[in-house]
Formats: sequence, structure tokens, C-alpha cells
Amino acid sequence: MLFAALDRRAYDPGMAIDLEQLAIVHYPHDVLRQMAAPIAEVTDEIKSVAAKMIELMHQAPGVGLAAPQVGLPWRMFVANPTGEAGDDRVYINPQLSGAAGGSAARDEGCLSLPGITVEVTRPTEITIRAINLEGEAFEDSGDDLIARIWQHEYDHLDGVLIIDKMSPMDRMANRRAIKELEEAK
Repeated sequence: MLFAALDRRAYDPGMAIDLEQLAIVHYPHDVLRQMAAPIAEVTDEIKSVAAKMIELMHQAPGVGLAAPQVGLPWRMFVANPTGEAGDDRVYINPQLSGAAGGSAARDEGCLSLPGITVEVTRPTEITIRAINLEGEAFEDSGDDLIARIWQHEYDHLDGVLIIDKMSPMDRMANRRAIKELEEAK
């Protein structure tokens, strides 16, 4: 079986995902805390979901979106640091390495945590290895914004959210917004 769960359902490769129903889920949705499962094969369904995720990312608007953020416990995310259509990228089964260049603190938001901003310290340079939509492995290195996006989206694949990285000051500043999200569940 490719995935153990799909938004609380068993994953059935014969059951098509309704792309029109895919939407960004908000905290405290259970899938946001799950460890995402690797994708065994790049199928037409995976390609269609990736295209829908790119569409949702642009509509939000955002610079990245991980599969768990649309209710799918898959190790895949999309990213675009510029907002230009030609810069859309898909990362399947990504692995991060080569943290370099020191680290920097910067405010981050999250499409699954609307209205919440957290200062997060991350390495400023990183290397990513992943599979693209053609099923080919690739490696890329980046710094500053793209490195931060890769790390933020990768965190989602491990069930880690920016609220897990909050300082006491951030926790106080965002307490009301977090409570509202929890109550809206």
C-alpha cells in the first residue's frame, strides 16, 4: 500500500482524488501533525495533485505548499519564491542536507496558520535532493528565501509547524489567533 492514511481514509490507488475538493487545511487538522509517507511512483494522479497544489499556492497567495497542507500525507511539496509561473517547482520525497552559511532569524507565516507570524531561525544555505514530476532525481542548492522555503515545507512533511518554533514572545503575540483556529475545528 502506497500510503497508510489519506485524510483519515485508507489510501486506495484505484480511488481518484477529487481535485476540486482539494483545499488548504488549517491547524489543528490531524494531517498537519502526521509524518508524511514517501511517494513510491510518480503517477498521473500525483502530477494532477501537484498542479492543483501549485494553483492553490498561487491563489492563497504563498511561496510554498506541502501535501499535508491539502490533507494528503505525502512527502511532496511545491514552491515558487518569485510568484512567476515559470518558477513553479515540485519536490517529491525531498531530502535536505548541506546546511551552511550560518543561520538567520526571519518572520515566517504559513498558509495553514492564517494570521500567525513567527520568527524562525534557520540555516541560510541548504541543499535539496528530490524527484521531479518526470520521476527523475535532481539536486539543487539555494540560499536565503528558497532555502527557507525548502526547510519550512520540509518541516510540514515531518508534522512540524512554525508554532512549534515559537519563542515565548511569539506565543503571547499569537495566542488569540491560535485559540481561534483551535475553536474553529
